Amino acid sequence: MADVVLRAATFRFVDKKSGKEFASTKDVPVDAKLQIESPYNDWRYWNGVLNLAMINAGEVLHDTTYINFAVRNIAFDFENYQYFEKKYNGESKWEYPFGQQIVMEDLDDVGAMGASLIEVYRRNRQDRYRDCIDRIAANVTAQQHRLEDSTIVRPVPQKWTIWADDLYMSVSLLSRIGELTGDPRYFDDAARQVVNFHKHLFDETRGLMAHCWYSVGNRQGVAFWGRANGWTLMAQVNLLERLPKNHPMRDTLIALLRRHVLGTARWQGARGLWHQLLDKEDSFLETSCSAMITYAIAWSVNNGYLEKRYASIALRGWEGIASKILPDGEIDGVSAGTEVREDLAYYYCRPTPLNDPHGTGAVLLAGTEVLRLPK
Repeated sequence: MADVVLRAATFRFVDKKSGKEFASTKDVPVDAKLQIESPYNDWRYWNGVLNLAMINAGEVLHDTTYINFAVRNIAFDFENYQYFEKKYNGESKWEYPFGQQIVMEDLDDVGAMGASLIEVYRRNRQDRYRDCIDRIAANVTAQQHRLEDSTIVRPVPQKWTIWADDLYMSVSLLSRIGELTGDPRYFDDAARQVVNFHKHLFDETRGLMAHCWYSVGNRQGVAFWGRANGWTLMAQVNLLERLPKNHPMRDTLIALLRRHVLGTARWQGARGLWHQLLDKEDSFLETSCSAMITYAIAWSVNNGYLEKRYASIALRGWEGIASKILPDGEIDGVSAGTEVREDLAYYYCRPTPLNDPHGTGAVLLAGTEVLRLPK
């Protein structure tokens, strides 16, 4: 799978007018209309997860080729995004090259990519990277909308809505900023997000996180979406991996992780996979959420937060995930991007494009963490 990424990531641009390829935005024709040739080289939140997963794979497999991919990916971005920033005229950030970096408004724009930028900065300390990290830190701490209890919220689809996805987008970043700077405020904020997301989103009967919570009406959404639970589990793992041993919230956070991990494990299917809607067996088996859950369980066993006997859940999970990996290394069964919705039919009917980027990093993380399990 990692080699599929290496082959597909061309680090080039294509002029949509002439079809010519360029390795850099320097010296391109004035009237060129460039697009990034490979989706793996753009600044997208799923590529932030991919960068982190490639670094992890390189460390586990003792192969710097994969680590160098992430380092080169960040460099490619910083060497070229300003060309597009100068030409940006309010287009959709999802359709414009490096659009999320240029706009930097939502947590999706800064969280996962910011986390991967920090990991690259540790290996390649450039001032321009640190300046961007500081700008992203200010975005999360001062610019994101929050409830009175400091929970991060979005102004859509209703004012104010908690999206489970945002626990990963905030905590994966905050925990790394705390580790990088040594400033306890970032760890405190990350811990507060975990506790508050559990308070608003966790359903004790199911042992699952709802996809969203609406402040209008003080109620949860109807869907217990698989990848939403995957995002929140990975967020909790990211925090505990970096949280100081003497942090006053540590025991509480461990208890919340265990509760969520074991609650999610109850919904594993016979093939080792989890469903798109975790509590709906008639929804399709979904690869990315299965990978995120498998990763979180394997990590919890490897780090002593779960007894070793729970490793069987992760191993069964990996067997199911492996059945979705094609002989050429591409990945099947990954739900396309999914918004918060009230009709369950929307979740049931999400498309699953082959090799959808929402699953690539998650599957790599699951595989490398399963490799670490006790024999």
